[in-house]
Amino acid sequence: MASCTALSSSIVEYFQGDGFYRCGYCKNESGSRSNGMWAHSMTVQDYQDLIDRGWRRSGKYVYKPVMNETCCPQYTIRCRPSQFQPSKSHKKVLKKMLKFLAKGEISKGNREDEPMEPPMEDAVAGDVALINKLDIQCDFKKLGDNIKERLEREEKKGKSAQKEESGDLIQSQDKRAKLGSGEPAHSVAVPPAPKPGKGADLSKPPCRKAKEIRKERKRLKLMQRNPAGECEGLQAQREPPSSLPPKAKSNQPKALEDLIFESLPEDASHKLEVRLVRSSPPSCQFKATMLESYQVYKRYQMVIHNHPPDKPTMSQFTRFLCSSPLEAENPPNGPDCGYGSFHQQYWLDGKIIAVGVIDILPYCVSSVYLYYDPDYSFLSLGVYSALREIAFTKQLHEKTPQLSYYYMGFYIHSCPKMKYKGHYRPSDLLCPETYVWVPIEQCLPALENSKYCRFNQDPKAVDEGRSKEPDRVQVFYKKAIMPYGVYKKQRRDASEEADVLQYASLVGQACAERMLLFRS
Repeated sequence: MASCTALSSSIVEYFQGDGFYRCGYCKNESGSRSNGMWAHSMTVQDYQDLIDRGWRRSGKYVYKPVMNETCCPQYTIRCRPSQFQPSKSHKKVLKKMLKFLAKGEISKGNREDEPMEPPMEDAVAGDVALINKLDIQCDFKKLGDNIKERLEREEKKGKSAQKEESGDLIQSQDKRAKLGSGEPAHSVAVPPAPKPGKGADLSKPPCRKAKEIRKERKRLKLMQRNPAGECEGLQAQREPPSSLPPKAKSNQPKALEDLIFESLPEDASHKLEVRLVRSSPPSCQFKATMLESYQVYKRYQMVIHNHPPDKPTMSQFTRFLCSSPLEAENPPNGPDCGYGSFHQQYWLDGKIIAVGVIDILPYCVSSVYLYYDPDYSFLSLGVYSALREIAFTKQLHEKTPQLSYYYMGFYIHSCPKMKYKGHYRPSDLLCPETYVWVPIEQCLPALENSKYCRFNQDPKAVDEGRSKEPDRVQVFYKKAIMPYGVYKKQRRDASEEADVLQYASLVGQACAERMLLFRS
């Protein structure tokens, strides 16, 4: 046995699904079923491995649908940004945004199949009461004073590191905005020429014509896409002119970045900026904008989902969209912003009009939720934000090669409003039995015939990450860490054993040996 000073970062409490509850997608009053666990804390690697086994989080509650029993099977879907090509409808949304920014034009007609996710709490409707109870009662006192003190020390350390990091992040964002390279924050409008000694390129004079700036931005973008060149920003400027790729052919489709960051006139009607702020632990920027962000969420819930004014409360907003079990990590080989939970804020003319809630994990950017100001529904912000997040993932991939996927949550073929995620190609669906990724084109024919499908066509294939040694599950009990094989000899509770075995089978052997399963 180990003392709690040797504590793993991930601490979870598992809850087996007890029956069926109302479905947030088809509204069946007793059709949905899932298993879940409350995550007191969780490493980004553990959560990465969990979503690769069909789990998903809502606040600190992590759940996994019972796929062969639930009314609307929810398949984890991921897009491959490096190969992504926007469709005709995607391009229309991007052009619509550019016209609005440049001239203030408001397009009439369809909203290009605007995504319509259910309210966040509807996705875990049967567990809301449990989540509320856990959120109030599951404090760290019962986990022992040593754990609480350790976590508090880490939180303080994270906050101080975040304060130092936030200044650097803002500075790098300014440089990227001036270079036109985009995320985390990018002003779509052409910014003014840099001041002497403060611009992105210190070798250039302070006064330049807008035409020259646009040419320079275009040249830098070409260099960024050159596989032999440097990644981005100032580094790209060190490449010699001879390394520039040949001029693109007229029949070659434009890259997503070119469509998003197309130059605008100096007298553009509007200015759009995208800012990335860490939500957990909350950064200074997040705290300063939280109230404004909540007001956008409240209006979204009232207008888009017809909620009464008193239902979208601040506590609900915090519980589902701000609280996160993910620990902030900033390894040297990771992205500049680090790993963890973030809000990507869309600022139009100095006010927030949309917020994308995302997790940045070792291998992916995982989309959690999006809410926006209903007054700007005509901009198809659901589609636009997804395209921006795909472009953002491509940018992170340049610095962190293993971070190469964009996870869009769940694809629900049986729900017409949720099939839009399949339009972002190329993409893959997760096989619910063997947990391997299968191109969506191979999955769709089977889904037309049956709601629940095993996508892996090899009948002999099994779950390679399955629990093979349940006695090695790590348990936290009475301030001590021990393997389940030791723990069960002390408790001898057959009903509890069934829960632990089910937990191990759902999280897989690797997570079962790393995460701590709390037992009271």
